[in-house]
Amino acid sequence: MGAGKSTLGRQLARRLGKRFIDADAELERRLGVTIATIFEVEGEASFRDREQAMIEELTGLEDIVLATGGGAVMRAANRTRLKENGTVIYLYAEPETLWQRIHGGRNRPMLQAPDPRSRLVELFALRDPLYREIADHVIESDREAVLRFVRQLDGNAHAG
Repeated sequence: MGAGKSTLGRQLARRLGKRFIDADAELERRLGVTIATIFEVEGEASFRDREQAMIEELTGLEDIVLATGGGAVMRAANRTRLKENGTVIYLYAEPETLWQRIHGGRNRPMLQAPDPRSRLVELFALRDPLYREIADHVIESDREAVLRFVRQLDGNAHAG
């Protein structure tokens, strides 16, 4: 949440000549409702089942850049699919940075808690090691680090 995956994903896709897909946005498009609504009506477990099916489908596609929701790594099946079917980039940011970016937003079902900031720290502690487990690249989630990474990919694409 708030790491900039959609922004970076679009930039990477454009630079690499691939199609960008945001798994959450695709799920919302297909179902005609928001992720928050799925959480509210069906609960987190049902959402995670739908998310897993979507990731399984999308990781079977070629020539895409895929952004997943922040909690996708919580399921081992998702981690396996992502690791085995592509290059995984973990956009890393400290919880305080993430909080500054997202604290005013309303469509964050995982932060519907009495203390959303503490919940964000808790989620980060659970997810960070899982992202690191599958990541091919860990990059700081700030504009300059992202631009350096994209330039590096550009150089590698032209060299190879």
